[in-house]
Amino acid sequence: MPREKVVRVWDEREVVYTPKRWRYLWEKREKALKVMERLSQFDPLLYGSVARGDVRRDSDIDIFIPIRVPSYLIELALEGLVGRRRIVMATPWHLIKGVIEIDEETTVTFPLIEPTDRELEFYRWGGAIDLWGVKTKERVPGVNKKLILIIPTEKGHIEREVVGRESEVAKILGVSVDIVTERVHVLTRRDSIGRTGIYLNEEVPDWMSFEEALKIIADRDPNVRKKVRERGGV
Repeated sequence: MPREKVVRVWDEREVVYTPKRWRYLWEKREKALKVMERLSQFDPLLYGSVARGDVRRDSDIDIFIPIRVPSYLIELALEGLVGRRRIVMATPWHLIKGVIEIDEETTVTFPLIEPTDRELEFYRWGGAIDLWGVKTKERVPGVNKKLILIIPTEKGHIEREVVGRESEVAKILGVSVDIVTERVHVLTRRDSIGRTGIYLNEEVPDWMSFEEALKIIADRDPNVRKKVRERGGV
């Protein structure tokens, strides 16, 4: 998917969905539901545009498990669906996560170390719903990569710029102002200087567990090793 630039053009506008857009949303929700039902014991969250509703045909289906559990339990629950497996870490200061690709548009992400409250807030920032929310066709507000707050309506959604109304956005999303100001800083900086790349994005061999792969990475990388020691990893 092409990189989306931060928008600062208008204050607020309403978007009415076409029948095709509604169809994309409910088709992606149905796919998400099948995966999340397998993971129900881990309290999975659907986050991003499929949780908010502002999907496009090429929108990804992103599922996050908000608790640290042995990776083999997740893989067992997803038996027959597991594709490519990766360990990712956005920067040396961010959460270390396992990623399982179900298909070209669907991923399951889970923490390999204990997540902080701030790291969990990140998912509410983008909009996140639980299994019940998916079953009941709930849609939630969240912020997209263009720094636009998406507020669902019966006909589609309302869009509002985030910059300049950080406190209001935090209240609507139920997150701290700190996470809003942090994301504004990160996304506006990325928009001005370009994406600088991800710190860690390493494939896990089929014959190796996520935890074994993380130990190998930690043995050679002091930043990863420090995070693992601080957060009770492998």
